[in-house]
Amino acid sequence: MDGALDYWDDSWKRLRRNRLAMAGLLILTLLLIFAIIGPSFSPYTYYETNLSSKNLPPSILHPFGTDELGRSLFVRIWWGARISLFIGISAALIDMVFGVFYGGIAALIGNKTEEVMMRFADMLHSLPHLLIVILLTVIMEQGITTIIIAMTLTGWINMARIVRTQILSLKEQDFITAARSIGASQTRILIRHLIPNCFGAIITTMTLTIPQAIFTEAFLSFLGLGVQAPIASWGTMASDGLSALSFYPWRLFFPAAFISTTMLAFNLLGDGLRDAFDPLFRK
Repeated sequence: MDGALDYWDDSWKRLRRNRLAMAGLLILTLLLIFAIIGPSFSPYTYYETNLSSKNLPPSILHPFGTDELGRSLFVRIWWGARISLFIGISAALIDMVFGVFYGGIAALIGNKTEEVMMRFADMLHSLPHLLIVILLTVIMEQGITTIIIAMTLTGWINMARIVRTQILSLKEQDFITAARSIGASQTRILIRHLIPNCFGAIITTMTLTIPQAIFTEAFLSFLGLGVQAPIASWGTMASDGLSALSFYPWRLFFPAAFISTTMLAFNLLGDGLRDAFDPLFRK
């Protein structure tokens, strides 16, 4: 137990020394806070139209300006943050749960079962991920649930591969041999011993999966295959703003800036977590 606490304490200290990773963590914390409370700072809703106030530039009343229907971009940006973060985190969590157990079971069982399981994963991975997502969003009813299902259909494979590699390097170590010698079942060994020792790689991979999911959702919404009006999404706002770029640039600038900043922050944090948990960096 003390060793585990020392490991997490040491990793946290190393993460805090990484200024870029802490900057990413700060940005994401602020983004999450404003996604929760941001809309309450405005008297407008994300769907409220006012044609007399359409295409207004940023001002005190409308900090991010308004769109072609007079809707406040400030409110819609923060609603879009809720949707993007929800989809990104949900997809990453589903990928984590399925990928961890699939990769863990394959590595622990070994032999032909492992071979069959990983070749099946390779077959799925050979299919173009974005093409599968687009096809499912076209076939199924468009919405947040469909997007999450489409992204997680093959999104778990990378997590499964990483966990499998980690467990293959762990399962022959002395503490696993000792657990087997006292009669621990395969399930107990996997859940109590192997998976906890992979937490560093799991957390890092999940953190780097979130921005990919956010970008995929924004891309689908930009194409009109994702979140549908009147629900606010960064992708739909960027799509609407593109046609008005020459005359009303703020309509594209703000959603594009938030997409880019969020993805950058997650990647900075993910890189910092990878360095913090990497055994090569440990003393």
